[in-house]
Amino acid sequence: MMATSAQNRELISSLIRDIPDFPKPGVVFKDITPLLASAAGYRAAVEELAASAPAGVDVVVGMEARGFIFAGPVALALGAGFVPVRKPGKLPGDVYTQTFSLEYGDETLAVHTDAIMPGAKVLVIDDVLATGGTVGATAALIRRLGADLVHVSVLLELSFLGGRDHLTAMGIPHASAVLTV
Repeated sequence: MMATSAQNRELISSLIRDIPDFPKPGVVFKDITPLLASAAGYRAAVEELAASAPAGVDVVVGMEARGFIFAGPVALALGAGFVPVRKPGKLPGDVYTQTFSLEYGDETLAVHTDAIMPGAKVLVIDDVLATGGTVGATAALIRRLGADLVHVSVLLELSFLGGRDHLTAMGIPHASAVLTV
């Protein structure tokens, strides 16, 4: 029997643990490793992320590293392709890069220049939406490729960091989270 969305969300929530003072004092890190270690929890997360996708998605994009964990299975569930967005130096061939600010400093992401066809409908999947920097940089790369970012779906949104407002300000109005804290 398939679980309901509410049951899935309850299971997912129970499998995410708080790690205080990581990676620095005052930060409460949301650790998804217990969720990933549970077949039922992982399946529930993938089901909920896939359920949030609009119809007709051509490509699912996941960012290094935890976005890969969810984006690949979601792409399979949707019958779509998967494109990784990586840190610099990890992709062979020609790439576009985008630098952005995180809570803990600056980061750069890269994607192959031919990774997504112009006009493709793209779903971005990530584990956590914090300030929106990673998703914003990824959106910029998708736009540079000429593709259409149709939705962003994350497992967990840290609403107190204002990431959704940041996405809206960047012209990314379609976002959802399985869980919001």
